[in-house]
Amino acid sequence: MTSHQDQHQEPLKAMEERLKHLFPGLLGIEWTKLDPEHVQARLLVRAELCTVGNSLHGGAFMALADTVGAVATFIQLPKGARTTTIESKTNFMRGAPVGSFVQADTRPLHRGRSTHVWETRITDEAGKLCATVTQTQMVLLQ
Repeated sequence: MTSHQDQHQEPLKAMEERLKHLFPGLLGIEWTKLDPEHVQARLLVRAELCTVGNSLHGGAFMALADTVGAVATFIQLPKGARTTTIESKTNFMRGAPVGSFVQADTRPLHRGRSTHVWETRITDEAGKLCATVTQTQMVLLQ
């Protein structure tokens, strides 16, 4: 018998394992919550993900949000279906320094048969908003 915490960790570890050899693994995304209503992940700001000034590159913010929104759709797909991003809009509020973590928190705005729309808020370790991303995922049925 496994504990409640172990049962909670199993899907997170499975997602990390599934993505470790793909772009999310290269980024170093760590999954902290996988729920149909709320997906969270965090990312260590490493020097190779930064721009001049040792601040997380805007593309890294966007890639983190895109991955979290895609996974939020993926965990709800019917067997055999896939998803792809068809639109994404990012607003940046502040940077995140090398050596810190950022947290991505995504929640659904819409979940239909053919599209899902997610809003992701990325915050720094102090909980201050760094970026918001709204993205649309297309559901591709086989």
